[in-house]
Amino acid sequence: MSQPNFDFDTNKLARYLEANVAGFKGPLSAEKFAGGQSNPTFKISAQSGRYVLRRKPPGELLKSAHAVDREFKVMAALANTDVPVAKAYHLCADDSIIGSMFYLMEFIDGRVLWDPALPGMSNAERGAIFDEMNRVLAALHSVDVDAVGLSDYGRPGNYYQRQINRWTTQYRAAETGTIAEMDRLIDWLPANQPQDDGRVVLAHGDFRLDNMMFHPTQARVLALVDWELSTLGHPFADLAYQCMQLRLSNDSVLAGLGGIDRAALGIPSEEEYVAQYCRRMGLDEIPNWNFYMVFSMFRFAAILQGVKKRALDGNASSDKATQMGALVAPLATMAVALID
Repeated sequence: MSQPNFDFDTNKLARYLEANVAGFKGPLSAEKFAGGQSNPTFKISAQSGRYVLRRKPPGELLKSAHAVDREFKVMAALANTDVPVAKAYHLCADDSIIGSMFYLMEFIDGRVLWDPALPGMSNAERGAIFDEMNRVLAALHSVDVDAVGLSDYGRPGNYYQRQINRWTTQYRAAETGTIAEMDRLIDWLPANQPQDDGRVVLAHGDFRLDNMMFHPTQARVLALVDWELSTLGHPFADLAYQCMQLRLSNDSVLAGLGGIDRAALGIPSEEEYVAQYCRRMGLDEIPNWNFYMVFSMFRFAAILQGVKKRALDGNASSDKATQMGALVAPLATMAVALID
């Protein structure tokens, strides 16, 4: 199956950006970043400096997926908050410029830490990185969504019901074969969701180590990135999602901390990490933790099923897509084990 073509006319793009972005000066060159399953991302080098461009992929797309306009809106809204984000410069909804909607943002010269075991660091450095991630998550969940103009960024209330419905629909739309465990989760989740506690926060939706740009030498996040799945949601979904990822195996496809002695590395246990978050948010504990974890595994499996479908259709943005698609059944099996 041939890979989609992500090339575009750089001269046309340069003319457009010169006319629409203050201080932008061409000519420009574009280089696609490796990785990323969803929205193709490019480093733009121009006479006026370096930038990052994120676009919708070409081809047939699932409804509501690849919403780069939402990413742009949320980053612009968070500009003056405690949540570190890249500066958002311009959103272009005109498909004729490069073939799909895109936005331009600041290029941040930082580190992406791909492996949560943080090889090559001291125990103190690892602990500081995890503490900083925890701080950023609490800062995100403390944003006053009304004050920053995001009160219409999602529907408040019944978050899990809506998410279960949404990801069930997305999973069915991308289904390529029957997975009994996914069918079981689709039945179990609506019947076991906790009563809505009224908490509404800005939820990132894909909060994990490699979606943060760290300072080159300090344990400080310069920008939380990849806002495609963000919405008004429930705080424990982000927290459980991150903890779920750390339960996964540490391999070349999904780097987790499953089976790794965290204490020996100076990395907090899941209990310690959750307790840190609770302290920052003024919470005593998180009841129904198991539900949030099962929900996270189901949702992630549904997302990966979409990645798998795009790979089979020749529309995926990364060669890792096929490998990631193979993780749907194992994730669903992990979730069912928590139910049992």
